[in-house]
Amino acid sequence: MILFFGTRPGKKMERQLHGVSCSHCNQMGTLTLVSRPNYFHLFWLPLFTIQTSRYAECSHCKRVYHEDEFTAEMKRSAS
Repeated sequence: MILFFGTRPGKKMERQLHGVSCSHCNQMGTLTLVSRPNYFHLFWLPLFTIQTSRYAECSHCKRVYHEDEFTAEMKRSAS
């Protein structure tokens, strides 16, 4: 019997962070939170989430903040 298994990224979910300013360009309301789950799959069917990567991107200066770089203001708004 042959089993096809592995990992694969899921659909990207985006959400605006309202009331949060970018610490690089100081523009208010330009940050977008992006989260993308990574699934374990069997026969190309996702079974469970292994991890979820999250980052925020400023639409004005294009600066990307990884989850370990989030400010306290970003963490409050993201949860």
